[in-house]
Amino acid sequence: MKLKLLAMALMLAIATPASAEVKIALDGKPNLKQSGSYNWAHAFVNALKAAGMDAREMPAGSVGNEAEKFDQVSTGLLEVSLSDVRAVAQVDPFIYGVRLPYIFDDTAHMDRALAAGKVFDRLNATLAKQDVRVVSLVPIGPSSGIITTTTAVRSPADMAKLRMRALDDAQIAMYTAWGSSGTIVPWGEVPAGLQTGIIDGYLNSPFVPVMFGQTDFVRNFSDAGVIIPLRSVIMSKSWYDGLSDADRATVDAAVETADKAARDWLSKASVSGLAALEEKGVTVQRLTPEERSVFREASKPVYNSGLMAAEDVKVWTDLSDGNR
Repeated sequence: MKLKLLAMALMLAIATPASAEVKIALDGKPNLKQSGSYNWAHAFVNALKAAGMDAREMPAGSVGNEAEKFDQVSTGLLEVSLSDVRAVAQVDPFIYGVRLPYIFDDTAHMDRALAAGKVFDRLNATLAKQDVRVVSLVPIGPSSGIITTTTAVRSPADMAKLRMRALDDAQIAMYTAWGSSGTIVPWGEVPAGLQTGIIDGYLNSPFVPVMFGQTDFVRNFSDAGVIIPLRSVIMSKSWYDGLSDADRATVDAAVETADKAARDWLSKASVSGLAALEEKGVTVQRLTPEERSVFREASKPVYNSGLMAAEDVKVWTDLSDGNR
């Protein structure tokens, strides 16, 4: 597969100049009201077009799954992709720091920490071996809360009997720290799992149950503010490096425009996301700072669970503490 993609990339490079159409692979539905990542993509494409560059959105799934999208960016077949953070973590696990529970208060705090630590420079030094660069971390929606089918959650104690869907081992460790349990379930199997009782809930942004039509069986959302759900924007390094100075400046400016658009959207979505749930009959638990602090304290063992190197955890916690 890799060799086939490489051959196709070489043919494409010969047939078209570096300034040809820019394709960006979406990660979900093109929904400006409910998707932070689509707000980013939409603003990015429009900024390129306004500057005279051709650009096109590629529907989610049209260019393959996460692994296939990464391979296509790596070989230059795809210029830009909104990808799962795990796509970057497979090359450099350091990025998993953004998924430590309660590591950031909000996206402004995250942005200050990323800039102070020159995190993209560090990641891109490793990603260059794959001919990939990461240019942004985009909030999909407001900070993750606890979504359940039956039990309303206001404290870790409320989760003692719940079996939660986990994205990976890191989330299982977090549920364990809270006194609950988790099991890894692919996203496509989550609706059936919730309806059959195999799982009792999951962690995600408030827009997710609405976007995916789950409000008939999801009944509770606890605004615990655990993690900022993010997409990594990855870009073909060979494509970017091959641009003219003017086109490269246009792409850089488009990234800045898109970052601002996504964050402007998020400031409004943090309120409208909860309202959208309530309109669908989902009960929203608005946790107090004191209630959130109980979850924060319970999450601390995750930092030292061995899921990340101790020195990397220290880098992230120092960046977090130093940029509040």
